[in-house]
Amino acid sequence: MTTPRPAHIGMDIGGTKTEALVLDADGQVEARISFPTEQGDEGVLGTAERAIAALCERSGRTLVDVSSVGIGIPGQVDHELGTVRHAYNIGIDELDLAARLQERIGLPVSLDNDVTAAAIGAAHLMELPGTTAYLNLGTGIAAGFVIDDQPLRGAHGITGEIGHLAIDPLGRPCPCGQTGCLETVASGSALKSFWHPDGDGRVLLADAAAGDPAAVEALSLLVTGAAAGIRLLVMTFDPHTLVIGGGLRMLGAPLLDGIRDTLDGWADASPFLASLGMSDRIRILPDGSPAAAVGAALSYRS
Repeated sequence: MTTPRPAHIGMDIGGTKTEALVLDADGQVEARISFPTEQGDEGVLGTAERAIAALCERSGRTLVDVSSVGIGIPGQVDHELGTVRHAYNIGIDELDLAARLQERIGLPVSLDNDVTAAAIGAAHLMELPGTTAYLNLGTGIAAGFVIDDQPLRGAHGITGEIGHLAIDPLGRPCPCGQTGCLETVASGSALKSFWHPDGDGRVLLADAAAGDPAAVEALSLLVTGAAAGIRLLVMTFDPHTLVIGGGLRMLGAPLLDGIRDTLDGWADASPFLASLGMSDRIRILPDGSPAAAVGAALSYRS
């Protein structure tokens, strides 16, 4: 019997859903699953264990055939220590997740912020060379960076938290304690907090298309805020490629064309910005891409 080549498991643990997969020795997805995330320390640990067991069953592997487990998770992540803090949307204040899971399964476990993991995965799946910036437009707005296949994590696990740059002149209050954070205009949470508590992106598009003034304003703020985030990333990291991911990207042309049009309008008014070719750098993460789980699986490399 031929012994399977070692594989790596990666999972993206989100507030409501966990996506997990097996990445084979050639970097190809071998098996993939998705199921609800359980909240709290024990809930998250149990979710991870169940994901690993289900993937082994689906792929026909045992833990002996698995070299490592990588996890992408929201919150402030210390990759070196394997800890996560302030992941409040999954009920975690502080958890030594890597060590505690490793004790249970007997495999090396690595931990990354979910957006950093998505940046790693997007660069791999989309075969992007050089410097890649990944902009996540979802419940919040945040970024991840990969430079020549190596993720940029920073000193304290907050690299890419651009959503909490207090740069918006509206000065709206943010749960982080500041006012005017980018996230208060350019995120799904901003839509619920400042436009409609039961609204989501698709309702926003329908209401804006019908001419509702509040919806039109909310969409405009979302577009302008996202474009400001891209301008910030281009001017600070000068990436070869800027990938837009996150659930809000599924709004399609009203958002994405609006972002490009805003960037091009700024470029028309500034020879300096025109020279940066900002809108030309944009790529959209394909629908259904398991970028965060793939990136988590690849985190063993760095």
